[in-house]
Amino acid sequence: MSAGGGTKAIIAAFLANLGIAASKFVAFFFTGSSSMLAESIHSVADSGNQALLLLGGRRARRAASEEHPFGYGRERYFYAFVVSVVLFSVGGLFALYEGYHKIAHPHPVEDWYWAVGVLVVAIGMEAFSFRTAIKESNHVRGGRSWVEFVRHAKAPELPVVLLEDLAALLGLVFALVGVGAAVLTGDGVWDGVGTVFIGTLLVVVAITLAIETKSLLLGEAASREDREKICQALETEPLVERIIHMRTMHLGPEELLVAAKIAVRHEDTAADVARAIDAAETRIRQAVPIARVIYLEPDILKTSQPSVAG
Repeated sequence: MSAGGGTKAIIAAFLANLGIAASKFVAFFFTGSSSMLAESIHSVADSGNQALLLLGGRRARRAASEEHPFGYGRERYFYAFVVSVVLFSVGGLFALYEGYHKIAHPHPVEDWYWAVGVLVVAIGMEAFSFRTAIKESNHVRGGRSWVEFVRHAKAPELPVVLLEDLAALLGLVFALVGVGAAVLTGDGVWDGVGTVFIGTLLVVVAITLAIETKSLLLGEAASREDREKICQALETEPLVERIIHMRTMHLGPEELLVAAKIAVRHEDTAADVARAIDAAETRIRQAVPIARVIYLEPDILKTSQPSVAG
């Protein structure tokens, strides 16, 4: 995934959420609406989340050190996981609490036109941010569905921004419906109901993000397509008789570790095997450019050895 594309979507979302948060707080001040307060906190949390994603991207670019010889690429996964925690705690749980409080102690929405006006403007700004995230994601999504893209993307930023923007748009609609129902019926309970829907939505999105980023933190293998390319690159080398086993793992979104044991013939000299390994590494990097760390271990061919790649 292009780091530039992800950064562009993050910055667009960050700027949109800052403006939206300020306008929502103004609307809450005039209306006292719990939906507006929940949405205000939601936008503040989103702004902080985008700042965390930018920080993670910057820290991930640090050079490898003696303590971290494989670099810091996984910092992007860590900060994406922190985003899910912030969204769950600051956004989701706060909205659920505020909604419960408003349902238990309802009061009318005052100066409702402030809330409606701000929500309509916010929907337009969030739609722009969401459109930017969709546009940038389409550059790398390929033929995958949106669900597959979110589940299998190795770079976390665009899936995070996509889900955040989607949740923000739906949350704004819930807030608009809640405020509208409270105004039309004169019953502030509907404002609380809208807030509960916002909180539930944020909790669901946060849990989804946590599950996906946890998988990345634990270490995911290369995609099936990349694994097939690596196997083909190895098997193209004449001195490689068979791949005995292979393991791959993402050290970061744009850095892949490849470790494989390859079978060679008994009569091959050490010099021949060394040249074959060098040639195989070159082929792998040509086929999968993100395969930057490669370890190939030769072994004498045995007919009983199974071939396993993963």
